[in-house]
Amino acid sequence: MTTAGKNFFLTGPPGIGKTTVIQKTIQKLTVPATGFYTREDRQGGRRVGFSIITLDGKNGILAHVQIRGKFRVGRYTVNVEDIERVAVPAMTPKSPLDIIVIDEVGKMECFSHAFRESLIAALDGPNTLLGTIAARGTNFIESIKSRKDVAILEVNLRNRDELPEKLAAMLA
Repeated sequence: MTTAGKNFFLTGPPGIGKTTVIQKTIQKLTVPATGFYTREDRQGGRRVGFSIITLDGKNGILAHVQIRGKFRVGRYTVNVEDIERVAVPAMTPKSPLDIIVIDEVGKMECFSHAFRESLIAALDGPNTLLGTIAARGTNFIESIKSRKDVAILEVNLRNRDELPEKLAAMLA
């Protein structure tokens, strides 16, 4: 596990448990945190979309099969308005001690210019950031992963159960 930098991103294949690692890490933190995580939305056992849930309890729709709009990823239409209404404000720390949690930096979120700007501001600011990032992505995503102040941690079946404890200790 590499620990260069003050910003930590988890990456790995879909379904490996990146969001679960984030959620378990948040529960173990001894410092305050702000930000958001994403959750799959299912109907009848089938994935129909994704929600945004902030650490202080606000929520919105990240993408869904039943909404219409300009931006699509696969069968999902991305809800840029909720990204900007729910996720973006949650990315602003309330104190210099706050850990900023961003789950995730992926193609859907990056359709929002405000999200990209807020992410850069969070990375450039004094607070530590813990997030997830797409294993492969756009030039913007690759530029985030190549920053000198970013450490990339690969989540896999061997380390995903121990990562929350290690991350919480690193972030303390």
